[in-house]
Amino acid sequence: MNIAFSANELRVLGCLIEKSITTPDQYPLSLNALTLACNQKSNRDPMMELSDSDVQWVVDALARKHFVMEKSGFGSRVPKYQQRFCNTDYGALKFSPQELAILCELMLRGPQTPGELRTRASRMAPFADAAVVEATLAGLQDRADGSFVVRLPREPGRRDSRYAHRFAEYAESVDAPADAPAPAPTPGENRHPSANVGSTHSPAARGEAEWLQRIQDLEARVSALEQMLAARPADPA
Repeated sequence: MNIAFSANELRVLGCLIEKSITTPDQYPLSLNALTLACNQKSNRDPMMELSDSDVQWVVDALARKHFVMEKSGFGSRVPKYQQRFCNTDYGALKFSPQELAILCELMLRGPQTPGELRTRASRMAPFADAAVVEATLAGLQDRADGSFVVRLPREPGRRDSRYAHRFAEYAESVDAPADAPAPAPTPGENRHPSANVGSTHSPAARGEAEWLQRIQDLEARVSALEQMLAARPADPA
């Protein structure tokens, strides 16, 4: 599986998949509705502030790759868009409701633990228990048509490892070599000056920056404690 999307493309596709499941009566989406979905404050990480023109540019780019199409109903006054990435008559990718819910959640919120996925993806598909989530993730890793999720190294302080989709590159995983070559960018991708609004860094770069910030915070705390201890008066003998 060697499909690679930009952060904005993932947001647009994830929103189209999500709304097709959660609000089917309002799907396909107009450009305005899709922009609102991309920028909504719930069930999104990171938050984005995309304009209509940003989203239109991404939609056009995805349409050229045959992952999005315009489908306006009879009498519709505005263009409406639907995804043709998976579970449609136009592509070969087919996922179960549980698989699609997990992939959509990973596209919209980034890497998550099985417990987080069970809580958050249950709005799109039922998960009886944690074992169903684990089995679904295992199935997405070992599908005949490719591996669609990757297990990331467990973070200190976390009991469970997080999982990420494989539609973008992650620097480290416990399921694939860390030095695997990144896929070549699609010619002409991300030429629009606003194409990556809200997504300056890749998920891997964001993760590295977060760890560096944590280390700096810990070092500052240790330094402050050392100063406090040095300033304390000595205990009388």
